[in-house]
Amino acid sequence: MDYTFSSSMQSFKSSAVRDILKLTQGKSIISFAGGLPAEELFPLEAIRSSFDRVFTGGKNALQYGLTEGYTPLREAIAERLRSKNIHVSKDEMLLTTGSQQSIDLLSRVYIDPGDVVLVQQPTYLAALQVFQSRKAQIVSVSGDEEGMDLEDIERQIMQHRPKLVYINPTFSNPTGYVWSLERRLGLLQLCHQHNVLIFEDDPYGELQYGGNEHFPSIFSLDQHPHGSAVVYSSTFSKTVAPAVRTGWIIGDPSIIQNMTRAKQAADLHSSSVDQQALYYLLCDFDLNAHISTIRLEYEQRMKQMVVYLNELGRSDIHWSEPKGGMFIWLELPEALSAEELLKAAVQEGVAFVPGASFYADSVKSNTLRLNFTHSNQEQMKLGMQRFKNALQHCEAML
Repeated sequence: MDYTFSSSMQSFKSSAVRDILKLTQGKSIISFAGGLPAEELFPLEAIRSSFDRVFTGGKNALQYGLTEGYTPLREAIAERLRSKNIHVSKDEMLLTTGSQQSIDLLSRVYIDPGDVVLVQQPTYLAALQVFQSRKAQIVSVSGDEEGMDLEDIERQIMQHRPKLVYINPTFSNPTGYVWSLERRLGLLQLCHQHNVLIFEDDPYGELQYGGNEHFPSIFSLDQHPHGSAVVYSSTFSKTVAPAVRTGWIIGDPSIIQNMTRAKQAADLHSSSVDQQALYYLLCDFDLNAHISTIRLEYEQRMKQMVVYLNELGRSDIHWSEPKGGMFIWLELPEALSAEELLKAAVQEGVAFVPGASFYADSVKSNTLRLNFTHSNQEQMKLGMQRFKNALQHCEAML
C-alpha cells in the first residue's frame, strides 16, 4: 500500500523534549529535560477519593458529557478565578484536554495558512509546533527578562499585520521570566489599537516563589470577557497532576463558541470522568494549601540548582534565578553548542533540552533549559555533577 499523507504533515516536527524523554527511558539517566512536576507531591489519596465519589454517583457518571465540559467544574473554576480579578461565567469557558489543546483549538478557528503569529523569543516549543501545523508565518519579537520589547512589538505589528500574539508572560517556558506590568499594559494597548488577539498561556502562574509581588494576568487587565483582546488558558497539570489532562480557556463568547464547535469535530468532549473527579477534589480538598506546599518544595529545589550552577564558577555562563515556574534558562559561551553538550551529557548520565527548539527564527544554539522541579535533592546533586563533567568534556573537545 502506498500511503499518501496530507501536505500538512510536512509541518509536524517531532518534539525535542519527547525525543529526549524517550532517550532516557529505561536508563539510569537523570533528566532535567521534561517540564515534569514531582510525582511524590501528587495528592494521591485526595485524587483517589475524588474518583471514588464519581463512581458512587451511579452509571450516569460514565455517560457522554457536554463539549464545553462538566458544568459544576466550570463554575468552580470561574469561582477560583475571581481571586485573580478574572470575572467570567461557565459560558465563557471551555474545558480542554490540557492547555495544549487550547492552543490547537484556538489556532484552528483563528489562524489561516499564511497568517502571521508573533511570539516571544524564545517561546514554548509545542506552541510553535501547532502554529507550524497551521502553516502560519511565525515572527519572533525581541525582549528581555521583563517581557517583549514594546518598540519591537509595535514595529512587527506595523510591518507584518499579525493575527495573533502568543505569550507565556508569567514564569515562562523556557526562560522562567515574568513580564513587568508596564510590558503587559503596553502589549494590551497595542493589540487593542491594531486589532490583534493575544493568547495568554498561563500554566505556571500559581508556582510563584518568595516575595509578595503581584503579577496580574493580561486578561484581568482588560475589559472582559466580552470584546476582550485576550484569551486566557491554564491547566491543572502543574497544580494537581498532568495525567488528569484538564485545562481551560476563557475569552469572548464568540471565540469560545467557535472553539467548542472545533472541539466537537476533534473529540466530542474531554474526559468527563476526570472533570467530575476534579470538581469533587475542589470541593473536598484544600488545593490552595497543596499549592503552597509544592511552591515551597519547588523553591528549595530551584535554589539548590542555583547553588550548583554558581559552583561551576563560570562568568561566561549566564542565567537568572526565576521568581516562579519550573525552569532555569542557560546561555553558554558562543563557541559551545548545546546539542553537542547534550551528547556528552547523555554519556555522563544526565539530560536537558537544547534551546534551539524554542526559537522560531534567529536560533541561539548555545542555549539550554534545565528543569528543577522533578529531581529530589540526591538526584539533583548527582545530575549537576554529571552536567559539570559533560561541560568539561565538551570544552576539551573544542
